[in-house]
Amino acid sequence: MKSRSPYCRFALIFWLASGAGVAAETNPANSALPAPPAPAAPPSVQSPSAVLGITVDADDGHLGYTVSRFAEPVIAHSRLGLVFADAPSLSEDLSLIDSSARSVDETWTQVWGEKEKVRNHYNELRVNLGRAGGGERVLSVVFRVYDDGIGFRYEVPADPAHPQRVIANELTEFAMTGDHSAWWTGAYLPNRYEYLYRHTPLSAIWKAETPLTLRTDSGLYLSLHEAALVDYASMTLENVGGNRLKADLIPWSDGSKVKTSGAFVTPWRSMEIVDRAAALIEAADLTLNLNEPNKQGDVSWIEPGKYVGIWWEMHIRKSSWASGPTHGATTANTKKYIDFAAKYGFKGVLVEGWNVGWDGDWIANSELFNFTLPYPDYDFAALAAYAKGKGVRLIGHHETSGGIANYEQQLDAAMATMADHGVHVIKTGYVKQNGLIPRIDESGKLVHEWQHGQFMVRHYQHVLEVAANYQIAINTHEPIKDTGLRRSYPNWMSREGARGQEYNAWSEGNGTAHTSTLPFTRLLSGPMDYTPGIFDLGSKEALRKRNIASTLAQQLALYVVIYSPLQMAADLPENYEAKPAAFQFIRDVPADWSQTCALAGEIGEYVVIARRDRHSRDWYLGASNNQHGRLLNTPLGFLESGVRYRAQIYRDGENAHWKTNPEAIVIETRDVISSDVLPLRLAPGGGVAIRFVPLVRKRGL
Repeated sequence: MKSRSPYCRFALIFWLASGAGVAAETNPANSALPAPPAPAAPPSVQSPSAVLGITVDADDGHLGYTVSRFAEPVIAHSRLGLVFADAPSLSEDLSLIDSSARSVDETWTQVWGEKEKVRNHYNELRVNLGRAGGGERVLSVVFRVYDDGIGFRYEVPADPAHPQRVIANELTEFAMTGDHSAWWTGAYLPNRYEYLYRHTPLSAIWKAETPLTLRTDSGLYLSLHEAALVDYASMTLENVGGNRLKADLIPWSDGSKVKTSGAFVTPWRSMEIVDRAAALIEAADLTLNLNEPNKQGDVSWIEPGKYVGIWWEMHIRKSSWASGPTHGATTANTKKYIDFAAKYGFKGVLVEGWNVGWDGDWIANSELFNFTLPYPDYDFAALAAYAKGKGVRLIGHHETSGGIANYEQQLDAAMATMADHGVHVIKTGYVKQNGLIPRIDESGKLVHEWQHGQFMVRHYQHVLEVAANYQIAINTHEPIKDTGLRRSYPNWMSREGARGQEYNAWSEGNGTAHTSTLPFTRLLSGPMDYTPGIFDLGSKEALRKRNIASTLAQQLALYVVIYSPLQMAADLPENYEAKPAAFQFIRDVPADWSQTCALAGEIGEYVVIARRDRHSRDWYLGASNNQHGRLLNTPLGFLESGVRYRAQIYRDGENAHWKTNPEAIVIETRDVISSDVLPLRLAPGGGVAIRFVPLVRKRGL
């Protein structure tokens, strides 16, 4: 039987908390008189192994909570509550009706993911509240406490007197115990989520997107986020002073935060709390566990895999999205990519710029996009048949430029067109300045919405559900952030939601720290279509025109470090064929995993992750490094005990450097076993990628 890895988390203790009332002491001097009742203890709950604890209070009609870890404060007293614009608020004059607790320990299977089996082990506390002075329940707050994180949400019953209510403010706070170190990006910025992460004290935050990652002086790591964001506004975090962060909901154009009808629940507010940076990665199951099980029934048609496509060549200005002499999405060019995909085992070919609407200022002319009409030089039907004959599928592309009404009017026809051509995955896009999404309001007036308010949350969900009707999966670019909905809706396979590889083609680039920051920040929320695998790093054109702060070995490592069930080999076919030995790793590495182990890392410095293929016994390791070269000694305890492995190693060459010699790489093999410690030499901006292939079992190992 396979031995347990010392690095992967497997809960081994089953614990169920139970409480008892505090017995009142009798008074010897007045033994005939009954003792006064002991003050009622505030509702509280601990995690299964008594690592984390939450205490709830409703003093003076106001609701609040605290969080501790091994009895030491992590979150000081923090306020809870909702304020309505047009109905009595749920923020004051509240009284505790009752509370109840339960424990859950279950394991469920992902359709696809970083691991096949996910354990969902928590203790839950439900607190029911009414109005001061008595009355029916007006609010419940549900807390789920895991050993490495917490989640809580509001559950609001219907109010017959106010069938529709508008949330004007959510009072949820996270009161930190100090001015922690923070990794964050700002909210309400023009370019949506696509900014490099800032590393500052918490006090420097004004409004931050989530996940927001923090490190305390005592060495705890925290990630604040949300789960199951459905029909609600996205939560950002506002610094309100005194090391307190408050929920700030992205508003509608009229200032409303959330428009509700009848009974409703909010998204879960979540927090990972661990004592190692790498443990954040494994604790990210929290977001998935706070979502509901699969709602889509039979999803056997969903298939993870790798793809190539007509994309990078537009970013490096070799071809264009627009029609004309440099048009990239032509029948001939697409056939070239289909042939390449078939030859090297890729399942999909993405084609951008295939449909009418790209000519001129396509960001401003969003209403001109036609999602069923290809350009004349793109024979969609012939290409679909050609791809099918080669065992390859086309991947669709729908760029909306934020023209939501235009896209929704065509949505069913667009999805039907894709399905008729054998397309099972669509990459959607919403390139528009944040805050300028056009909408015609109820009075017929043109207004503009934020990219991440309730209006757009509803739209992304609508597209997802319509796509599922046609057995199509979605890869969203310029998305709403991931909140674990892939558990409930497995066809939401990937998304962008941060600065991706394309920034290295035409901007100052992402820098060397970006790919060792993402696993501890953005990637805690879910998969990212980062589009790794750029091989042309050292040519004169690449060095002169691009800013790819990465070695070739790091580009390979990103297929393990940055998870997506849809992984792109982003470079041009000729660049891969020029380096076939290095390209072999991309051909081999899977996009679906049975197990993930975060071995080591520090935020923005380096990260080492190992994953096991879901469909074989092979393991893969990826390490990504910042600008400082480093030597790591990595125990291989994640490997199966008693088995010898052939390690196929793709590492930085001795003189590799992201800036001066990015393509220097050494490819070698060695035999290893689980008790070995493997030295990893990471160049500046470098990395290492390894495939571990099990050999015949040998006695005595």
